[in-house]
Amino acid sequence: MTKYLISFPSEAMQLSNEELARAGVESRAVIEQAKAAGVYVFGGGIDESVDPVLVAANGSVTRDLYPGGKLNGGFTVLELPTRQEAEEWARKIAVACRCSQELRQFMYDPAS
Repeated sequence: MTKYLISFPSEAMQLSNEELARAGVESRAVIEQAKAAGVYVFGGGIDESVDPVLVAANGSVTRDLYPGGKLNGGFTVLELPTRQEAEEWARKIAVACRCSQELRQFMYDPAS
């Protein structure tokens, strides 16, 4: 089976407080469905109140980041047998979150 990343940037969620609360309830329900189906691997939201750092190849830590390396918002990793099923789960998450989702496929790694 293949792992898929379903994600969105925080800017994509332009919702009122009421809609945001409903989106939270509905998106958690989709995640519970994924868990019940046995396809859920991991998910969460990036804590944007904590600044990211870059850990260099020499071990040094700086506040520099890769150019264009902005990562925020939320993500879910699912393990599924087909891309079509990944698109269906991304659709469910998009509807629940009320925003478009990006779908990416992880390369196969025999060690993971």
